[in-house]
Amino acid sequence: MPADRPGDAKTRHTVLAALNAGLHQAFAADERVVLLGEDVLDPYGGAFKVTKGLSSAYPERVLTTPISEAGIVGVASGMALRGLRPVVEIMFGDFLTLAADQIINHASKFRWMYNDQVRVPLVVRTPMGGRRGYGPTHSQTLEKLFLGVPGLRVVAPAAFGEPGELLRRIILESEDPLLFIENKLLYSLPVFDDSDSEDLTLRIEWDSTEASSARGHLALTPAPPAPVYTLSLRGAPPAALSVAAYGYMAELARQAMVKIAYEKEIFTQLIVLTQLAPLQIQPILSSARRTGRLLILEEGSLAFGWGAEVVASLVESGEAPQIKIRRLAALDLPVPASGALEAAVLPGLEAVTAAMESMVSAL
Repeated sequence: MPADRPGDAKTRHTVLAALNAGLHQAFAADERVVLLGEDVLDPYGGAFKVTKGLSSAYPERVLTTPISEAGIVGVASGMALRGLRPVVEIMFGDFLTLAADQIINHASKFRWMYNDQVRVPLVVRTPMGGRRGYGPTHSQTLEKLFLGVPGLRVVAPAAFGEPGELLRRIILESEDPLLFIENKLLYSLPVFDDSDSEDLTLRIEWDSTEASSARGHLALTPAPPAPVYTLSLRGAPPAALSVAAYGYMAELARQAMVKIAYEKEIFTQLIVLTQLAPLQIQPILSSARRTGRLLILEEGSLAFGWGAEVVASLVESGEAPQIKIRRLAALDLPVPASGALEAAVLPGLEAVTAAMESMVSAL
């Protein structure tokens, strides 16, 4: 198999460009779409430029706000109740904690509190994650704090398929509050599909599984299906390991699976979910059944994370005893500002590669 050719990426659009295009398309399609956030007006266009151009094209529908995350989300929730489709940008995902009261105690509960007579089509977008030296309060991966909130969806795009199309559909079609988690390092990555590589095949399934379950989740209204990406080595033998990941960790897994295929002849299958909560375990379970081994990757700290919920769901399926499972995540420490220390806390490519190799070679 020929090597992956990074030069091919020059002709592809980035995740940042895709998300920006998705926002523009949503604004063009529905005049009820509005944007609220700090420093989102042109020429600045937001701290990471995802909202660039919107205030020039739609000046009456882009509102720059004071520095009050609780106030921003509270106002946007009211707009949603009154028939608008607001999109909130939280400048850094760490600051979601300041809006937690509005998200957890209000927006996600209104349908329940008002006997299903209202809808809250609110989308809260935010960049998340580290590896840029921003320090303990601007580098965290905190979405796990919101994964178990009844009435709230959590979605995280990856650098595969069409992340902009996912955002556009969510804004225009979702009727319940939703957190849209964008890892910072995804922004500069080219969007990958299998025409970009002679090494990997990419299968996309739009998972339309209902969000409510026998566990008693607050039933959510039908929403745009969330894509599930499955990556495999082209022409390789059956995979010996399943890897489940999302966000930027999925990109590290993609790099690692190519590396160990060439260097160690270890073949893996990568399952990338974009809807994190409510969790839809079936794509991961189906792959792990075939390989008998599952490595779960996340950038957030290990304890009580997304991976723990994946493991719990596998145990409840009754099939966990037949599957060797390992989790790899950040250390349970604040994210340091020092580059060397940050790299030691967050799981990088070497750690992902080593975890893949050890799971296969140990058996």
